[in-house]
Amino acid sequence: MRHNHFYAIIIATVTFAAILCPTASAQNEMRPNHAAQKFAQLDPELPTPNTYRTASGAPGHEYWQQRADYDISLELNDEQQRIDGTETITYYNNSPDALSYIWLQLDQNIYDKDNDTRKTETQSAGEKAYFSDFGKLHSDFDGGFKLAWVRDAQNQDLPYTVNKTMMRIDLPQPLQARQTLSFSIKWHYNINDRMKVGGRSGYEYFAADKNYLYTIAQFYPRMCVYSETQGWQHKQFLGRSEFALAFGNYKVSITLPADHLVAATGTLQNPEAVLTEAQRKALEKAKTATQPIIIASQKEAEEREKSHSKERKTWQFAAENVRDFAFATSRKFIWDAQGVPMGNRTVMAMSFYPKEGNPLWEQYSTKAVAHTLRTYSKYTFDYPYPTAISVHADRIGMEYPMICFNFGRPDADGTYSARLKYGMISVIIHEVGHNYFPMIVNSDERQWTWMDEGLNSFLEYLSETEWERDYPARRGPARTIVDYMKGDPNRLEPIMTSGESIIQAGNNAYGKTAAALNILRETIMGRELFDYAFKQYAQRWMFKHPNPADFFRTMEDASGVDLDWFWRGWFYTTEPCDIAISNVQWLQPDTKNPDIEKPIAAAQARQQNPNITEQRNENEKMIHAIDADKTLRDFYNEYDKYKVSPYEQQEYQKYIGSLSENEKIIAAKLPILRSNL
Repeated sequence: MRHNHFYAIIIATVTFAAILCPTASAQNEMRPNHAAQKFAQLDPELPTPNTYRTASGAPGHEYWQQRADYDISLELNDEQQRIDGTETITYYNNSPDALSYIWLQLDQNIYDKDNDTRKTETQSAGEKAYFSDFGKLHSDFDGGFKLAWVRDAQNQDLPYTVNKTMMRIDLPQPLQARQTLSFSIKWHYNINDRMKVGGRSGYEYFAADKNYLYTIAQFYPRMCVYSETQGWQHKQFLGRSEFALAFGNYKVSITLPADHLVAATGTLQNPEAVLTEAQRKALEKAKTATQPIIIASQKEAEEREKSHSKERKTWQFAAENVRDFAFATSRKFIWDAQGVPMGNRTVMAMSFYPKEGNPLWEQYSTKAVAHTLRTYSKYTFDYPYPTAISVHADRIGMEYPMICFNFGRPDADGTYSARLKYGMISVIIHEVGHNYFPMIVNSDERQWTWMDEGLNSFLEYLSETEWERDYPARRGPARTIVDYMKGDPNRLEPIMTSGESIIQAGNNAYGKTAAALNILRETIMGRELFDYAFKQYAQRWMFKHPNPADFFRTMEDASGVDLDWFWRGWFYTTEPCDIAISNVQWLQPDTKNPDIEKPIAAAQARQQNPNITEQRNENEKMIHAIDADKTLRDFYNEYDKYKVSPYEQQEYQKYIGSLSENEKIIAAKLPILRSNL
């Protein structure tokens, strides 16, 4: 609560909602079982513990999960915007079950003309509607997978059935427990124009220099997850709820124009074949640099933009124990990198961006990546992968292991708003942060959006508060979710709702979850108990597949705090608060004189307490990133909004000159009244 020890004119409207207290018999009729009561234990809602998942929230002694290794060869056609590929999948059946068939995901089939995404997509329009309003509802683009064949290790055809974005392969004989299966697939598809058709991956065309920037993901048939709690997770991909994937090792070869640069999941295996000697030396120097090192400069990128080489190169990448693979490629890429010490290792934070991303990207992107690795690792575990890459892609924020695609494009003259700057830093923190949830703590995004988006949004908020004081965070503080939670009850769902059934996914899965965890940390459990329990959850479920109950149980088990009532209220229901202050207005006379008003505003700002997270950060004497590294500051950080400018003084004199004589008499008395408030 804020206490301001001076007088003010206040108009307050307070609304109280009565709490009905029915009789015991009526209450029993309304609530036929004990679990419906607010403070009942959560056990009836949670799955029964077993040898796979314990009552403590930890993996059981018989926990198992499947594994899928991939060996992929790709050709990217830059003239036709097409990908051709072959892959060999080695599937490890670590379950105790015999599998007579297996399921794969064909995510590109959301661009097939007969797909459920188009059938269920809606578009709104005002009183005047334009054809462009409905462009995404009707598109002639055909981007679905075109499968050439599916074959076993003996090069024999395997029968398969495609059900929209899912494919079932029928096996000649069941795959027994502890056995492996190898099979191969050949396919191609047309890459979508992400700026016109939309999508999580695709290309952007730059007409000025006739080049493409590709951000490529979901580009290969991928194994579905098979688990002891759900069997095959083969809910259709409709474009919103994301992915459920198995861990494995990847070998990927990408053949494309020789003048392209490539960023990808994993570690580059043939740098001598695809990088210049100068680029290799710069990369080595970047490992120990205290500031990002330019690997490929803007001047080099501008030369490549003109070349349009017909020659081809093959880039080879390898990645261990990842759940997916993605890459980005373009002639337009500028590339910088910086090493981040992580335990006894060095992680390479890197950024790839066209000149259209500068000056923002060169100044902030790689440093935002490094900042994210430091803060997230503090609350979870040391980042285990060798690289973390941020790629510039207009109008998108999307994550994959070790690589993410992020927006943040300044105006053509290089100027940018504070909103764009902080939006870019936030999206980089958020998408890099997804390496932890769900790329490593590998929850089922298709079913439980909040388990990756909500936990990640919470850690994003902690990272933002460590970037600078008064960071304009969108999610995390309790006040940011109030309007949503007091909204139309018909448009609210519990957090524990399947991702495809949420009306307001951003508020529900991201914002409400982040606020809930921040409340737990700052007011209910306290930082020490919360941080210990949260870290236990992260470390217990690294490289595994947690379910909601595993999170709920671990937080209680590791802290010794009964939180069933909290999970029930915040995650399982949408019941409103009973009492609310609906409106408070502070009305004061305005002299219009900046020499009077601005010093008062500055004094009031100093008297106001920051939110509880920032207040405790100050008590702990936190050193913010922009104070530790002055290069993170720009004119928005240096600007003093309480300093009176000559322009403001000039405008005030114009205002006084416009008043009548009586109004001038009143205006002359206002400073005295103002000083007494």
